[in-house]
Amino acid sequence: MIGITYHEDYNKYDLGLEHPLIGDKPKRTIEYQKKQGLLENIKIFKPIKATEEEILRAHTLEYLNRVKNLSKKGGMLSFDTPAPIGIYDIARTAVGGSILAGKKINQGYNCIMNPLGGFHHASRNFSSGFCFFNDIAVLIEDLRAEHNYKKFLIIDLDVHHGNGTQEIYFDDPSVLNISFHQDGNTLYPGTGSLEKIGRNSGEGYTINLPLPPKTGNKSYLYAFNEIIPSLAKQFKPDVIIYQCGVDTHHSDPLADLRLTHQIYYNLAKKIYNLSKKTCNKLIVLYGGGYNSEKSIISYHNITCGILEKENYIREKELKDENFEKVKKIVNKLKNRIEKHWEL
Repeated sequence: MIGITYHEDYNKYDLGLEHPLIGDKPKRTIEYQKKQGLLENIKIFKPIKATEEEILRAHTLEYLNRVKNLSKKGGMLSFDTPAPIGIYDIARTAVGGSILAGKKINQGYNCIMNPLGGFHHASRNFSSGFCFFNDIAVLIEDLRAEHNYKKFLIIDLDVHHGNGTQEIYFDDPSVLNISFHQDGNTLYPGTGSLEKIGRNSGEGYTINLPLPPKTGNKSYLYAFNEIIPSLAKQFKPDVIIYQCGVDTHHSDPLADLRLTHQIYYNLAKKIYNLSKKTCNKLIVLYGGGYNSEKSIISYHNITCGILEKENYIREKELKDENFEKVKKIVNKLKNRIEKHWEL
């Protein structure tokens, strides 16, 4: 069974007309998928706001109060993240969508999607990158506390490295955090180097694959196939959390990868099938995407991949200039983690 969490208030997560994060994208995404007939057999669940107790499982009280106070008058959370009046409750609703996805997974659904989730730049006590609360971490801690889940696999394919999620789980061997992203030497937030593989008992459980600008479908799929299925099968997670940010698309104004619409269908299908072979529990958080029109099509293709429907949108393939480069990076990563994993 497959479901999706959605609340009209998702569309109030809007950081201003001049800001790249567009507030009405969740609504337009749902409308587009309905129009395409994708949601006929997908149940829509309405979330409630995450409680302070739930948020405090992943964030400090100092940080929570900072967001709450900014939300009363408006201001700036960071250099790139305005905090409009009321954002505290809107952000809690977004987190509530991910918590609800976890609850439904525990009630027999094998895949739940949240179109306003994947806020991976929020750390315990700070954030930027358009994020307020890290719903990935709150979700994990809710599943751990309320449902006794033990092992969590994060597959984060957003173009930006999930620095907040990495900071929270850098020492934690119960969370295997895999991030594919554009090289931090060329893109915000400047983190996610291949050398960072975790610390202390968490060593080997942070996996970063930084990709050079202009990486295309062929290189990306090669890297995915070489790394992710094997790690997932060896780790044996209780749940897979897929941050499927589509700002890797070649049209995205904030990044420089060269993926096309059809790869999102292929990746989603692969990850859904991987979940069925491991834990049969998949939570999909839509993550970033700043060309709204193209992002909506890419999210459509992700849903098609999960439903294994062939009516996904295709476009012309772009030249991939980095295949040999990416092969070398993949080999370096394998060498870096070889004492922890068989690849």
